[in-house]
Amino acid sequence: MASVVFENASRIYPGTTKPALDKLNLTVNDGEFLVLVGPSGCGKSTSLRMLAGLEEVDGGSIRIGDRDVTHVAPKDRDIAMVFQSYALYPHMSVAENMGFALKIAGIEKAERDRRVLEAAKLLDLEDYLDRKPKALSVGQRQRVAMGRAIVREPQVFLMDEPLSNLDAKLRVATRTQIAALQRRLGITTVYVTHDQVEAMTMGDRVAVLKDGVLQQVDTPRNLYDNPVNAFVAGFIGSPAMNLLTVPVSSGQALLGNLKVAVPASSGSQVTVGVRPEGFTPSSSGFDVLVELVEELGSDAFVYGKPVDPSVKFANVTDEGPQIIVRWDPKNPPKAGATVTVEAIPSAIHFFDAVTGERINK
Repeated sequence: MASVVFENASRIYPGTTKPALDKLNLTVNDGEFLVLVGPSGCGKSTSLRMLAGLEEVDGGSIRIGDRDVTHVAPKDRDIAMVFQSYALYPHMSVAENMGFALKIAGIEKAERDRRVLEAAKLLDLEDYLDRKPKALSVGQRQRVAMGRAIVREPQVFLMDEPLSNLDAKLRVATRTQIAALQRRLGITTVYVTHDQVEAMTMGDRVAVLKDGVLQQVDTPRNLYDNPVNAFVAGFIGSPAMNLLTVPVSSGQALLGNLKVAVPASSGSQVTVGVRPEGFTPSSSGFDVLVELVEELGSDAFVYGKPVDPSVKFANVTDEGPQIIVRWDPKNPPKAGATVTVEAIPSAIHFFDAVTGERINK
């Protein structure tokens, strides 16, 4: 096992001037499951490929354990990678696919068979070792790809969106299996995904990237409760945090009829962040026109827009600007209704309206 250290690691692709990854400083502890997450083009896959040796490092360095691997060939880095595409050999059995890298490395057959059988037991693949990939389900093929990495007994696992080809139900089941398996094996793992729910449910810590720059790295709970800026606040959480830019008067943010005391450093405007569960129905808050109610059985979420035009959005979802409020699932409002809500004081976050940086209360 080994730790992984990125030290000012940068990558600039030929023909571009802006780094795809800009001076990344990040330490993955020995045995840790760390998830890299962010929107498309943020640099998460580039980071993983640099660690694997598949992308050049244009600045800084990368270490695995005590060894500087910045310019070491991929085959000599003692890593195993699971790709988005499983890339199984169709003419080989499951056992042959899992043991192929060991065969190339010159490992004796008895040792190969032992490692393959151990991995198959871990992954519940014992009954499928003689089958070809075409006779397997998508989820089983994904487990074979995992097994191929496990048998190598590497210092570090690298996983590049390995669940993206699975349907929603299978993704939920498989991410649980992967997280449990990693904890059982204790192998340092760097996992890339664009799905923040995946990140929050799997990682010991989560690193959030944007435009090639690391924004925050922390436990899932701390990312959710204490985002360092408006981007992290809006990206982490499902549904997303509400981010509203509102005027400040006499030290108070004005959300319609609702007045909230703000830190002195906030300026003439401030971005107020409130998660959906941070709103509560009230007779003295601000009015929201209900556009959609999402009923999920145990939960209900109200999607709408503020009636007061002075309340503006700092973030815009794919569906357009919206306020999202978690509601009593037994008594949700109807679309077209107007509801009045207020924010629970302890649930309010403040961010600079210009820089997006967190303002501490």
